Order: sequence, then structure tokens, then C-alpha cells
Amino acid sequence: MKKITIDEMTNFCKRKGFVYPSGEIYGGLAGFWDFGPLGSEIKKNIKDSWWDYHVHQREDIVGIDGAIITNPAVWEASGHVGNFIDLAVVCKKCKTKSKVDKHELENAYCEKCGGGLEYKGEFNPMFTTSVGPIKEDSVNAYLRPETAQLIFSDFKLVQENARLKLPFGIAQIGKSFRNEIAPRNFLFRCREFEQMEIEYFINPKKTKECPFMNPQLEELEVYVYSSEMQEKKKEPKKMKIKEALKKGLIVLSWHAYWLATELNWFFSLGANPENFRIRQHTKEEKSHYATDTWDIEYNFPFGWKELQGIADRGIFDLTQHEKHSKKDLKIMDEESGNKVLPMVVAEPSLGVERAFLVFLFDAYSNNDKGEIVLKLSPTLSPIKAAVLPLVKKDENLVNISREVYEELKKDSYVSYDDSGSIGRRYARNDEIGTPFCITIDGESIKNQDVTVRNRDNCEQKRIKINSLKEVLRDLISGQKKFGDL
Repeated sequence: MKKITIDEMTNFCKRKGFVYPSGEIYGGLAGFWDFGPLGSEIKKNIKDSWWDYHVHQREDIVGIDGAIITNPAVWEASGHVGNFIDLAVVCKKCKTKSKVDKHELENAYCEKCGGGLEYKGEFNPMFTTSVGPIKEDSVNAYLRPETAQLIFSDFKLVQENARLKLPFGIAQIGKSFRNEIAPRNFLFRCREFEQMEIEYFINPKKTKECPFMNPQLEELEVYVYSSEMQEKKKEPKKMKIKEALKKGLIVLSWHAYWLATELNWFFSLGANPENFRIRQHTKEEKSHYATDTWDIEYNFPFGWKELQGIADRGIFDLTQHEKHSKKDLKIMDEESGNKVLPMVVAEPSLGVERAFLVFLFDAYSNNDKGEIVLKLSPTLSPIKAAVLPLVKKDENLVNISREVYEELKKDSYVSYDDSGSIGRRYARNDEIGTPFCITIDGESIKNQDVTVRNRDNCEQKRIKINSLKEVLRDLISGQKKFGDL
């Protein structure tokens, strides 16, 4: 089916309790959004899944939770105070305000109407605040514009406390803030957003040694859009990760590994591979300290846009913090026996809100009746199952239904729904992504079983009540497929 527009998705999310404009009763505030009952559950599930995949399932990555406001010297050392600059532009035709990067200014055009852009000057998108209740004694500070710098400033403590050995990573999930000149496209560009980020550290002399690549990741296929393809106006080409690495399109095996690792996370949660590509930064885009930089891009309704960046930052950040703090941030590399200042070989950085959009767009579908079916992975679904007594006024059915509900909610977030016809209740749960509906009927009293309905194909199976909890647990985790029951 044709992908819905970003405005249609915005309306759908508001109508179903996923996302609302923040403070809407007062007219809202551009770039700020509140997640409702269902949206907050999906958002939590995305973060939990990301954390489990990147931290709990690995021995080489640990996490932190840094402060939103920190010593302003952190942002002076990182260069954000002096160099975190965007260019403000206004469309000459429709007067829409937006921003561009310096390298884009000559060839940029209005995303809304295609008109030419007028340069209006530079601005720093960091939010400022003051710390301290008495004005003359207060300290000027900033809401963090990214999560990375707390990883660098806490680097030595984390490495020592967690007894980490190179190579290793430090992960963080948390809020960031940027005073965007023109927040737009719903959750895609906000002023307050949440990041899921890893800084992965290695010995600078071992950039070509990635010990983690495996056949599953090497065989992963994706559309590749190299800098040469862009310069020669060629179309992206679908190929395996190992092919892109062998051809030298991806320079570092570490980047190939992290690109494949991040794509695999999306695909394992039901994202459509056809809507993804990896795009290499051109010479004009690439940071001066980076060997190579790739973006994972997604085909949003408003075009291909960055979803996640994979770049090596070298020793730039730790060097800056050593210089400004006058603290030694070098650590012992046990394999070589030397003290080294580790380099960041990859910085997988992803916005929670953009991931939220990706999963909703790829899950959104219509059935034969034209009704919305949100085919979210059970891992991400806000409600894992709905318990439905066939007849609301039948005391025996209600009692069994309540018992089933009380038992299942110990394991998962489930709902109890006895309002309306059974068909209407099925449709209501399909629309919000509930993967399984459990119906208690007259047979349930005699046979001590229930009907379990699969959202994606409406297939139904009778399952014994005493095994229902285990069956549902296996279905949600993916250990069993519905057709195998």
C-alpha cells in the first residue's frame, strides 16, 4: 500500500493516544511533543529493546545515565560553545524558515516549495539556562545538545569502575535539546528529543582489526549509496555488506560491522529492508577528523533522510577533554602493554523519536475492509494481548476472563476489553497494534481453553488456559510462531 503522509501519521498518533502536541490546550509549542498512554509504551519498548541488544547481550558495552545540565566547561572543550553553528535561511518564495549546513548553502532549496533560499546568518542551537536561584551568583549553563560528551567526560571513571578492556563501548539513552529554527515533520525534527548512543573505543593502531564480524552480518543486504555514486548521479545499488567492504566502498571493517549491527536491530523488529539504505558522506560533508562516515537512511514520506550516523571520531574528543581539563585520560591497553588514548572508531547514534516513526510507518497497513492494522513486532507493541469475554453479562465468562487477565498481567502488559461487539473489539486492538486477542466463550467453561487470535492474518487457535501464559510468553519473545501452535 502507499505510505501515508507525515500529516496523516501525526493525526493518527493523536487520535489513538500515541503522541500529542505538548500543551495543546494552550496552542502547543513547536518542536515539543507529549507521548500518550500507548506512545509512551512503544517508546519504552524501543529503548528497552535497544538497551538489551546493545548492552545486556554484549560483554564489551556498559551504560551510563548522564545529567542533562553539566559543567559548561564540557561544552567549551567539545567545541559546542564556539563551533556548534547552523546557517539560518528563509525561502524567497514561500518565506518558510529553515537551516542548512555550510556545505549545503550553494545548492540548497526550500523543502516545502522548491524555491531559492536567502541566507540570514549563523546561530548556535544550544538552549541556555542559569544554575543558581540568585541571579548575580548564578552560572550560565546549557541543556545538552547531545549525549556523547558526558560519555567522554566520564570515560576514565567508567572504564575503571567497569574494568573494561579495549575494545569496548559506553552506551547512553537520554534527552537532548536543540533550539531548531524550524522544527518540522512531526517527530522527525524536534527541539526536545531522546538519543540512543554508543561511543565505541579501540586502540588507534588497530583500526583494521574488527573481531566481531560474523556470517549473518556479512550476508545482510542493503542499498548502498557511495560518495562516488552520488557524484556520478548513479542510483544506489543493493548488495551484501561483505561485498561493499570487499569493493572498498566501506573503508573500515569496523564501520561495516556497526552498519550491519544497527540494520539488523531494525530488521529484527519488523522494519522493512526495502525502506533502508546506507549513504556515504561526500568529501564536502565529512568531518575533518573522520576516516569515513556513513548514514543509515530511511525512505520517509518526505524523502530519504538520516536515521542514524556511523562515523569514527578518532581521538578528537578525548584529546579536547584532556587539554581543557588537564587530566590524563589515557588507559592501559593490556594486549599491547602500552598506555593509549583510545579512538572512537564508531558512534552509532539514533534518535528514539525517529526510530518510533520508522516502526509506525512500516507497521501501518489496511486490511480487506479498509480498517487500519498496525503490524508492530510483539516486542514493540504497547499492549501484548487483549482479554475479551464474548458476552459481557455472562457471569461465568466474566469470572474466567478476569482470572485469565489477572494471571497474564503478571508477565506482560495486557488489557481487558468487554465493550462492544467482538468484531469491533478485534478491530480496535488491530488499530493500536495488539498482536493477540484472547476470547473467552462458552467452550472455555467446558474445556478450560480459550481462542487466541493472531492480529496479522486473523488466524485463530484454541489454547488450554493452564498453558496460555507460557504460550503467550513464547509468542511475544519470538521463540514460537503462531502457525506452529
